[in-house]
Amino acid sequence: MLSELTEAMIVNGVVLATVLATDLGPARKISKIRLLRPVIAAAVIIPFFVDWPATHGMALAVEIAGVAAGLLAGLAASTLMGVYRSPATGQPVSRAGLPYAIFWTAIIGARAAFSYGAGHWFSAPLVTWGIAHQVSVAALTDGLIFMAITMILVRTDAEPVPSGPAGRP
Repeated sequence: MLSELTEAMIVNGVVLATVLATDLGPARKISKIRLLRPVIAAAVIIPFFVDWPATHGMALAVEIAGVAAGLLAGLAASTLMGVYRSPATGQPVSRAGLPYAIFWTAIIGARAAFSYGAGHWFSAPLVTWGIAHQVSVAALTDGLIFMAITMILVRTDAEPVPSGPAGRP
């Protein structure tokens, strides 16, 4: 059985590698599989890494906060990606460069730092807070996983597909 820290680091690595591999570049083809890839990743991640989600109390609030943070971060990421029709093929393509890569690396790096810090730097205060608010390690981990999944799903869903030639409506 993997530790929560190991699980979090695996999810962080999968999310970052998937996003950067599929999105970086000046003219990345937007295909059905590219749009389905985040859904497939979520379908793989959830059964392996998410415990039974909380249904009440502060644990539920932590998981909802993860979804909200993922929503906001996904929308922010989508503003750093342009979508246009390729002049050569007329098909939709996307462009994402260094600012996009830096944004995703910073978000995933912050998530990794929090995960590591929870086990090494500030574990005692976090445990005290968790006990006082009835938030388990599993609920905290689920909140981080929900953030990652929501972020990649929203980033994908927020990609507008241009309707006219060369990106003109």
